[in-house]
Amino acid sequence: MLVILMDEQILSPACVCQTCLLADQSGQPRWRQGKLGCGHAVRKLTPQQPDQYECEMGFRIARVE
Repeated sequence: MLVILMDEQILSPACVCQTCLLADQSGQPRWRQGKLGCGHAVRKLTPQQPDQYECEMGFRIARVE
């Protein structure tokens, strides 16, 4: 599951990505083959952290299980 991390909140991508020109047709981030197609990976500080990405709009997206 993908979530958007804010300072004090965790948001659903549907709340943010619907208005993004890079989102897919359903208003979700472009997630393909285990990678975010509309952003880049962010280095983990610890191995326990979930995979994190920064989208082109500047939001931090995490993949949590």
